[in-house]
Amino acid sequence: MADIDITIIGAGIVGLAIVKELSEKYESIVVVERHSSFGQEASSRNSEVIHSGIHYPPGSLKANLCVEGNRMLYDICEKNGIGYEKLGKFTVATDEEEIGILEDLKQRGEENGVDGLVLYEPTEIKKIEPCVRAKLAIYSPSSGIIDSHGLMKHFADATKSKGALVVYNSEVTDIKKGNFGFKFKVKNSDGTTEDFTTKILINSGGLDSDKIAEMAGIDMDEAGYRLHPCKGDYFSWNKKSLNHLIYPVPEKFSIGIHAGLDLNHDIKFGPNAYFVNKIDYGVESEKEEFYNSIRKYLPTIDINDLSPAMSGIRPKLQTQDEDFRDFVICHESERGLAGLINLVGIESPGLTAAPAIAKYLSETVDTVYNNL
Repeated sequence: MADIDITIIGAGIVGLAIVKELSEKYESIVVVERHSSFGQEASSRNSEVIHSGIHYPPGSLKANLCVEGNRMLYDICEKNGIGYEKLGKFTVATDEEEIGILEDLKQRGEENGVDGLVLYEPTEIKKIEPCVRAKLAIYSPSSGIIDSHGLMKHFADATKSKGALVVYNSEVTDIKKGNFGFKFKVKNSDGTTEDFTTKILINSGGLDSDKIAEMAGIDMDEAGYRLHPCKGDYFSWNKKSLNHLIYPVPEKFSIGIHAGLDLNHDIKFGPNAYFVNKIDYGVESEKEEFYNSIRKYLPTIDINDLSPAMSGIRPKLQTQDEDFRDFVICHESERGLAGLINLVGIESPGLTAAPAIAKYLSETVDTVYNNL
C-alpha cells in the first residue's frame, strides 16, 4: 500500500484550492512545498484581479474555468470574510483600429457567458473616470480585486482543519512509477532526504511544473509541456485618481499594462511581458516604457509620479511564435502513468480560476482513485 493517498506538489493558490476541495472527501492528503510558506511565487506576484473571462477563446479551459471561478470566488470571499471589491473594469480603445478589437472582445466575452458587458462612449467614460481617455470602452461589472494572501490563508487553514498536511521547506527531487502509485524523494531544509509513496500525485508546481512532469517520466518537449518564463514588472502611481480597473486592449503575450487597484485603492500599473532565462524579481523595465503605454489612456499622468514596485513571472506555455496556449490539466494514463495528474502553464487567469480548477480536478481524482 502507498504511504499517502493523494500528494500535491506546490502550495500556490491552485495547489491550496485543490487540497481544500479534496480534503472534503479524502483523509490522507499531503501538500509538499519547497518554500517556507504558501504562495511564494506567481500566486503572490500578480495584480490580484478577479477576471470576468472576456480575454480567452470560447470553449477553452481558461475561458470556462475563469467564468466559473469568478462566481465561486465572490461567494467564497463573502462567506469567509476575505477582502474583495467588485469594482468593475473598463477595457479601453484609444484609437480607431482598437475599436474593432474591442468589439470582438465583447462578443468573445458574451460567448464565454460573461454577464453585463456594456459598451461606453467617450462622454460616458469621462463622467465616470474623468482622467481616462478612450474612444470606446467595454465595462465588465463582474471584474474585481481580492486579497489573494487572505484567500490562500483561508484555503490553508480550512485544509488543516480537515486533517490534510501542508509540509514546507521540502522539495521533491525524484519521482518513480511504482506498483502502488508513485515513489518520490523529498529533500528537507537540513539536507536530509526521505522517500514516500503515494497513490495519486498531482503536479501543481507552477514555474517548475514542466520539470516535475519530466521527473515523473514525461518528455516535456514531446508532450508540449516546456514552460517559457515570462516576466512582468509593475510601477506604482502616487495618486488615487481611479475607481475602476482600467485595461488597454490585450497584447499578444499579456492583457496589457493596465491600471490596477488594491483594496486601499492604491494604484499600480503593469505587468508588461518579456521572456527571461532566470528567476529574478528585480524590476528591469524602464519607466519610460510604462509611461508611453499608460499615457495612451491616461494622458495627464506625470512620469515623475511612477516608481518601480514589484515583478512577477508567469509559467507560460506559449512561445513567441504562438498566439494562444490553454491550461494543461491532464491525467497521464495514456502515457502509462495512471495516477499522475499534471497542471502545467497555469498562468493568468489562474487566481480567478483556482476554485473552479479544484472542482474540475476533483471529478478527475474521484474517477482515478476508484480505478487504481
